[in-house]
Amino acid sequence: MTHVDFISGHTFHGRKGAISNAFRYSVDFVMFDAEKTDETPALFSLNKGNLFSVRDRDHGGVPGQGSGASWARDVLQRHQIRADGALLLLAQPRALGYVFNPVSFWLAHDRENRLIAVIAEVTNTFKDRHSYLAVKPDQSEIKPDDRIVARKIFHVSPFQPIDGEYEFRFDIREDRVGIWIDFMHSNGGVIATLTGPRRKLRNRDVVTSLIRRPFAARRVMALIHWQALVLWWKGAKYRNRPEPPKSEVSS
Repeated sequence: MTHVDFISGHTFHGRKGAISNAFRYSVDFVMFDAEKTDETPALFSLNKGNLFSVRDRDHGGVPGQGSGASWARDVLQRHQIRADGALLLLAQPRALGYVFNPVSFWLAHDRENRLIAVIAEVTNTFKDRHSYLAVKPDQSEIKPDDRIVARKIFHVSPFQPIDGEYEFRFDIREDRVGIWIDFMHSNGGVIATLTGPRRKLRNRDVVTSLIRRPFAARRVMALIHWQALVLWWKGAKYRNRPEPPKSEVSS
């Protein structure tokens, strides 16, 4: 895969428990080989400015100081993951220079192009970041029905506790992407999804996206704060931000 794919998708968040809340909104992602991409439309760039762009410094490490694919490869090596194939990045692009990714995904494949590991890179609105490594115990292919569990140790929402577990499910196809994250704790939890068709990115996709959602990631940030206000209004308990975990990655 030497080109960039476009996912014009939707994300859904549904809060479970005594105080329920749900919302769904459209969001645009790109997916590409983080090490070999050399075919891009004129309005998209890697590591330089454009209408749509992705920069290494935005991923893999501290936000704004990341090292991109080399960081992900180092994580895989340290955890002895035999991912000798393509390493894809699924993320929201910078739009007119601005980006905020609540979560992006490194998709690691073996030599037979089977998905065997996913690094879910989570960033909160305080600009803290922690990543969860989703891999099966035997490092076999991650299939659509597989559910991979990781213990939550990172503060994301001030209206959800840190304790609990994430259950990840991935269905990555040539023509469609589906990701489900189910956060479970004793008093409820949250289900979050990302779904949408997948196709090769075109210049008109960039233009259409900016016309439909001209504020792009700024809109995402505004929606996060709006939903926080809704939860506060409904009486959800507010939790102060704790210190982030010292480890960059957990599983």
